[in-house]
Amino acid sequence: TRLVFSASVALVVLGVGLWLGVSLSRWAGASPGPKMLNTATVLQQVKTLSELVTVQYVMEKVVVLEVPADNIIGKMVGSQDRVLLLAHGIVKAGINLQRLAPEDLQVNGKKVTIKLPPAEITSCSLDEGLTKVIDRTTGLFTSFDKNLEQTARQHAVEDISRAARTSGILKDADDRARAQVKNLFTQLGFEEVEFLPR
Repeated sequence: TRLVFSASVALVVLGVGLWLGVSLSRWAGASPGPKMLNTATVLQQVKTLSELVTVQYVMEKVVVLEVPADNIIGKMVGSQDRVLLLAHGIVKAGINLQRLAPEDLQVNGKKVTIKLPPAEITSCSLDEGLTKVIDRTTGLFTSFDKNLEQTARQHAVEDISRAARTSGILKDADDRARAQVKNLFTQLGFEEVEFLPR
């Protein structure tokens, strides 16, 4: 009986000691940080790419998206849900070599005649490390839109892609593609490279 009693007292003392240790460490600010659970990464798709990316534009845009309140009181006081986003975009352009047909390439001795496919934007995305929300406010009598920031990002991608086209990214991509293709055929031993109009 004494042995069982001693063991019980020892367990109680040990339990209280552990509880006090954890509680004191939390009170002292030594609580553990965020816990990342290790989950499996699943391969969804593999694609073969035939794109010759020749130019990249880095652009910034400020996007302000405001959604007015949908109730009478909110409309009367001008309440709104608003996000101010500084978007840092990366636009890449080049040519798709898969669109190159056999008749687009002709070889005659040391001369190559080629008709390149038109330049196109291959990707447009936001640099998440540099893109940031500057301001996010939800007024009184206005419901919080959880998708507002994502909508602002989509608008930013569309506007940045459009701005890159206006700034001449397709012409730059075409000029650089011609220069790279010409350099390639010159290294292969051809003396003349002619580009046919599309």
